[in-house]
Amino acid sequence: MLLELAEWMARHFTSLHLFQYITFRAIMAALTALAVSLLLGPALIRKLAALKAGQVVRSDGPQTHLSKAGTPTMGGTLILFAIGIATLLWADLGNRYIWVVLLVTLAFGVIGFYDDYRKLVLKDSRGLASRWKYFWQSVFGLAAAVFLYQTHQAPAEIALYVPLFKQVAVPLGLFFVVIGYFIIVGFSNAVNLTDGLDGLAIMPSVLVSGALGIFAYLAGNKLFSEYLGIPAIPGAGELAIFCSALSGAGLGFLWFNTYPAQVFMGDVGALAIGAALGCVALIVRQEIVLLVMGGVFVMETASVMLQVASFKLRGKRIFRMAPIHHHFELKGWPEPRVIVRFWIISVVLVLIGLATLKVR
Repeated sequence: MLLELAEWMARHFTSLHLFQYITFRAIMAALTALAVSLLLGPALIRKLAALKAGQVVRSDGPQTHLSKAGTPTMGGTLILFAIGIATLLWADLGNRYIWVVLLVTLAFGVIGFYDDYRKLVLKDSRGLASRWKYFWQSVFGLAAAVFLYQTHQAPAEIALYVPLFKQVAVPLGLFFVVIGYFIIVGFSNAVNLTDGLDGLAIMPSVLVSGALGIFAYLAGNKLFSEYLGIPAIPGAGELAIFCSALSGAGLGFLWFNTYPAQVFMGDVGALAIGAALGCVALIVRQEIVLLVMGGVFVMETASVMLQVASFKLRGKRIFRMAPIHHHFELKGWPEPRVIVRFWIISVVLVLIGLATLKVR
């Protein structure tokens, strides 16, 4: 929106050519989303408290969580609003990738919002039935993957790239849709599983989003992509704006979500953020790198899968409780220690992912 206005006014004010630079607009998007989150956060928390949309705590979980009962949830609406405002203001709205990621984020946010609303406001403990939640996730995940496949303009846009190797690009054909589906839907649920402690999910999301923004900027620049040996995706650079907005909105939310949390993001935030990260990684052809950088989310998901499989096959649990962050709590780790150590792991994994840009 502001880009189009600046281009029109640049005929009279040459300083407005600054708006043409993705780096400048990415910085402004992050600051805008951060400001929106910080300004609107207190009002949203009061509104959620008035609706009595408070957290429901499992009685069989860590006893330290009992004090969290009643904490306002559905705070992810703040993140989505901040992302939307910042992206619409600073991104090139003629870019198809921006609209794909925005619509995927909104669609998964609506699924999460409906589930949260039924459970927390209407007091329906079932919420949105799992089969229907998965059905609608599948619908929107497949729709995004099919759209990207049908509108691709170069073989690089639907090939699988393996980190550390410059020449390894596996043509996927229609299998691109399958991978896209699993990346978007799978990562959406992975972030949702991780969102169990104060700030545990949002900080890794901020880190991964920032790193994906770097990948997007480089992939959208022909010179940088050729030099680094990564796929050139024309137009993908604009996704740096979206990623910056997500990071800024996430940091603003963390202001209120840090231990002890004043608000939780709920499914509305977790499902949307995970889908957004998966969609961006799919567009810039960095699905494998996403699994590395988002290793905390992968670890949390794997712990649940292993726990369920072990209990069904052997009748025994591997962890004291899954997802794995609860396992460490039950071992006696204070919640802040679990959170910060998982953050540290995320920083290391994101740096490893960024290192693949050069180690090829």
